[in-house]
Amino acid sequence: MYVRKENVMTSEKTPMSNEVFAGLGGGRIAYVRALNADQARGLFPSLPAVAPGLELWALLGADGSPIMLADSREAVVMNAHENELETMSLH
Repeated sequence: MYVRKENVMTSEKTPMSNEVFAGLGGGRIAYVRALNADQARGLFPSLPAVAPGLELWALLGADGSPIMLADSREAVVMNAHENELETMSLH
């Protein structure tokens, strides 16, 4: 994030509150994230038992709220587009 200070641009990092982060994109932005089974269970508590090494993909709101879980990135991205959400990848 770039911040203007006295007509000078700096690359100073400033933390964003959860409320500000959640408001980015006006509810139209979501991010795609790869998860392992334990991470998925933390976000989706009602998830049935899955193989420990299975790679899952989640679609999350800008604030981190879970929207969808699938076994392929393509399924998550397709769901986002069907719901008119702009997707970002989390690295």
